[in-house]
Amino acid sequence: MKWQIAAGALALTLSTGVAFAQQVTKDKVDGVVNFARAETTVACGGSTSPAALKELKRMGFSAVFNLRMATEQGNDVAAESASAAEAGMTFVNLPFDLAKGDFAVGDQFLKEIVKPGNQPAYIHCAGGGRAAAMWYIKRMMVDGWEEEKALKEATDLGLANQRVKDYALGYVKDRKK
Repeated sequence: MKWQIAAGALALTLSTGVAFAQQVTKDKVDGVVNFARAETTVACGGSTSPAALKELKRMGFSAVFNLRMATEQGNDVAAESASAAEAGMTFVNLPFDLAKGDFAVGDQFLKEIVKPGNQPAYIHCAGGGRAAAMWYIKRMMVDGWEEEKALKEATDLGLANQRVKDYALGYVKDRKK
């Protein structure tokens, strides 16, 4: 009986810790639209100026993932890549065209996010939704999270667009076959 009480107390402590660990905070970072951070592992954001990368590095991020298409207004991949190098960050550009719905982008994201040195990661697109979708995919496929928990975190990080959400859910369903 004592071990059952102890086990129950431990389970409650661990589940409380897990719930706390996924808390998302939103901060103002100069040059970043919609900055939202989960734990110390990831932050997702929208449009990000190359000048903001120095501050993101100071905040502890090792890599920046740009999911914007080269044709998106205000996206300067070359300047962002140069700023990332100058700040000492890994830069990964994975253009995510939602209209195509190409699951290869999710595959490439998973390949890159798990590389040593690529976390903590700052992931961004134009508004933050595509970034949050990629993190959801990572939580489901790599971390083995339950869908409800991963979806809550992704929503808190900025997953609000139904088409982006459908892409992420479809990706997980397709790849878990």
